[in-house]
Amino acid sequence: MPAKIPATVITGFLGAGKTTLIRNLLARNEGRRIALIINEFGDVGVDGEVLRGCGDAVCAEDDIVELSNGCICCTVADDFIPTMRKLIERAAPPDHIVIETSGLALPQPLVRAFSWPEIRTLVTVDGVITVVDGPAVRDGRFAHDVAAVDRQRVADEGLDHETPLSELFEDQLACADMVVVSKTDAMAGPEVEALIDGLAAETREGVHFVRSTVEGLGADILLGMGIGAEDDLDARAELHHHHHDDDEDDHDHEHEHGHDEFESFVIELGEIADPAALTGRLAEIIRAHDILRLKGFVAVAGKPMRMVVQAVGPRIETYFDRPFGAGPRGTHLVVIGEAGLDRAAIEAAIAERAAA
Repeated sequence: MPAKIPATVITGFLGAGKTTLIRNLLARNEGRRIALIINEFGDVGVDGEVLRGCGDAVCAEDDIVELSNGCICCTVADDFIPTMRKLIERAAPPDHIVIETSGLALPQPLVRAFSWPEIRTLVTVDGVITVVDGPAVRDGRFAHDVAAVDRQRVADEGLDHETPLSELFEDQLACADMVVVSKTDAMAGPEVEALIDGLAAETREGVHFVRSTVEGLGADILLGMGIGAEDDLDARAELHHHHHDDDEDDHDHEHEHGHDEFESFVIELGEIADPAALTGRLAEIIRAHDILRLKGFVAVAGKPMRMVVQAVGPRIETYFDRPFGAGPRGTHLVVIGEAGLDRAAIEAAIAERAAA
């Protein structure tokens, strides 16, 4: 059976920076063919033309689908599932699907839709990314322009949940695998740290917080998490009940940093005798050094095939994919994190376990 197409759900309030994030993701997408489903709408919503302007090579006309019939979490059966089927069944299907939800959308119903029989065997939720407007939340608001969000509510005649922004915000955080704090170039360093500490107390263990500026983030940070969120709904359940069909809730300056905010390096090792011990130790090292991503492959002694390693935070997936080529066998790991990683300590800790 062909591998499932990964999909990334990007949620966050109107004006939080979702479109900026996606534009920069497309510009640094590492050769993937990415299809976009855009659900932002309203008189100040996101226009698909903004994303189409990022370059023909990565923003082909048929790779961008706009759903403007209402909040995506309220129109799953009518709009979302048929759209997904069309994308998946194309002669040249996308390598990855990015879904930008409306600022009023609840991510949980959308993630739940990936378990519908029509698409369950064809696509999986690679991860849920919640974009937070750093300066707005710092100042006690959940959106930069609350009036614009209210206009968005009025424009959506199909919206079936009238939810306070504070509750929507909590549910977006509850579903997140990664929280992107945007516009951090407009904040002082201690303010960013305090904000992230506060938000971390409201999220699940293992959720990563990433700072972003107008220059955005690349595919190596945002895509390839491999979470399979549709199989993990209990851990990310809504904190509040919203929809009408719920019995309990019936209708009532300068941007010089950018890429430099992150760093990556490669660790080369020989064959590994005990891969289970290595992956267990990698989880400890990831926690100790706050590593964002770790990926690569391992040469396991006595095994002809290489073992692929994919880690998002402390969650590690391993599998054997193909035999090594004719060249020397070896272990190749890429470590990605925010600037300031203690490379020497990380290399020493991994090498120590590899030699054990």
